[in-house]
Amino acid sequence: MSGLLAGKRLLVTGVITDASIAFSVAKLAQENGAQVVLTGYGRLSLVERIAKRLPEPAPVIELDVTNAEHLAGLADKVREHVDGLDGVVHSIGFAPQSCLGGGFLDASWEDVATALHVSTYSYKSLAVAALPLMSPGGAVVGLTFDATKAWPVYDWMGVAKAGLESASRYLALHLGKKGIRSNLVSAGPLRTMAAKSIPGFERFEDAWSERAPLGWDLTDQEPAARACLALLSDWFPATTGEIVHVDGGYHALGA
Repeated sequence: MSGLLAGKRLLVTGVITDASIAFSVAKLAQENGAQVVLTGYGRLSLVERIAKRLPEPAPVIELDVTNAEHLAGLADKVREHVDGLDGVVHSIGFAPQSCLGGGFLDASWEDVATALHVSTYSYKSLAVAALPLMSPGGAVVGLTFDATKAWPVYDWMGVAKAGLESASRYLALHLGKKGIRSNLVSAGPLRTMAAKSIPGFERFEDAWSERAPLGWDLTDQEPAARACLALLSDWFPATTGEIVHVDGGYHALGA
């Protein structure tokens, strides 16, 4: 077996369609020698069908990251397929419609709390649930969208991503003594299922296509997936608490 991730065992969340970043991560990981286990929530049959499109069909475990029982039983379910984990990919985010599209001032706490639980707190929850399976040299990698700015229509999901970025730094602090890294990939806008749920998302598309120094392909998930693979590999042994931008260089520009 050869490849950047030869012999690695990975848990990948967030595969909903083959247009998701998580699917591209799982596909490239397998092509680079990794064993992959997927998680799904809600429409498991859909995730199982998508899993069959990978180079090697991957097992799918049910996981609701807001369900304490699911999290407590995760390690045992993963052990049914692999004997440990070298990496975990967090590609999970959700916000009720009231939290997006310009309704920032009107969204209720209940809806905001849901967005923060699923999109922010779950990063820590997933890492802790997987911790019994991990050993020094392991890595947790999540996906974010530049939270240093306030973006039109992104609203409370932007706040959730800011929390995610902070949570990753604190996870890096607390997992570092165990030799486990925590890093994020900040991808530019992509036409994923998550993006389609954001009213006015085309405003992101136009800005990136016109201004990113390297250009930006709204339908190509592979650059972001490659960054995830690099952070999961042994090539970044002393990098943690970092955010790697994969956005064509847009983040480096002035307003």
